[in-house]
Amino acid sequence: MINVAAIRMQQFGVQFYQASLTASDIDKLVRFEVLNYGDNAQPPVRGSKPREGAAPSKVNWDLLERRIASSEKAYQRQIIRRKIDELVQYYEQCRQARDLPSIPGAVIISCDEKLSFQAYGDDERVGILKVPEREGILRAIDGQHRLLALHADIDRFQGEDFSVPAIIFDRLPEDHVVQMFVTINAKHTRLNASHLVSLSGRQLYRDEALATSHDVVRALNDREDSPLYDEIKLLGVGRGRVAQAPLAQELKKLFAGVDVFGGPHRGDYREEARKFFVNYFKQIALVFNAAWNGRKYSIRSASALRAFIRVAPDVLRRLDQEHADRADFRAIGRVIAPWGRRIGDLRFETEGAWKRGGTTVESLTKELRLALQYPEGAAV
Repeated sequence: MINVAAIRMQQFGVQFYQASLTASDIDKLVRFEVLNYGDNAQPPVRGSKPREGAAPSKVNWDLLERRIASSEKAYQRQIIRRKIDELVQYYEQCRQARDLPSIPGAVIISCDEKLSFQAYGDDERVGILKVPEREGILRAIDGQHRLLALHADIDRFQGEDFSVPAIIFDRLPEDHVVQMFVTINAKHTRLNASHLVSLSGRQLYRDEALATSHDVVRALNDREDSPLYDEIKLLGVGRGRVAQAPLAQELKKLFAGVDVFGGPHRGDYREEARKFFVNYFKQIALVFNAAWNGRKYSIRSASALRAFIRVAPDVLRRLDQEHADRADFRAIGRVIAPWGRRIGDLRFETEGAWKRGGTTVESLTKELRLALQYPEGAAV
């Protein structure tokens, strides 16, 4: 174990650490990796080597490129050669002038394993963080270029007392890591569109249910025939008004269960799920036409959309009972037609029934289910 001075921090129930790592800790513990685009594989480093006659680079690029892994499970973009060269030059200036720190701001790092923390003294927030002494156990969420430049310049730091401020998370879910990376980088470093598409693709999500949920969310947002076309804010960016995360998590719960999409459908249900949900929301937009296209309604809020997703298994069971194709547009319309009679557009009027009833995902889901069970309004 490597003992690291740290402060234990908490935000909205999430625990993380503000720590001080040495240059040798960084060199030993951090693994460097970039996203491999599969069939269109690109080299991990972008940019040409110096031309003849140009000032030689201080970076041994042959050695450095061997340290950079390329994986379909990674999320970092290509390393920019010019940026590394400039950072190494800056580190050298700081080392010689000794008037500025070269890495004054914290890098953000995730650890693959659970970390242990030992409080020191009376303040339980301050103590020692114990990090397993294993090569590559840490990976950078933000600051990979700064850390790679430090690695490239490490030989010149011998004998120096050099500390790197770091924010360390342990065992963050894969999709949370990706969302944090995109939130930090999308606007300020202008990640290119293909990288964003790859990040939101299937290869990053080891959880099959989560992968399928993102497939469905992308279909709802990207297909021009979808009533939610361009309405979902994917990975925290875009023009959409509805956040991706609550929809994806709701879908994940549905796909993770053994009911409806489980059992014999598991393994071959992704395309069926995409088609069903696009047609399902197209029919919802028709059943509640005034509310869906009106400005004073909450039918396209995250709460309403989550309720519609939550009741989808009931709709699918009806389709199965009728021996209808699950993605059949007309069959879906027949099943949910009672919503128009029993619930109606006014139920979603923001300043009306929506607010008066204190609508929640749970309460709306219950109403939708009852309307399916008792389409003619039978007493319950």
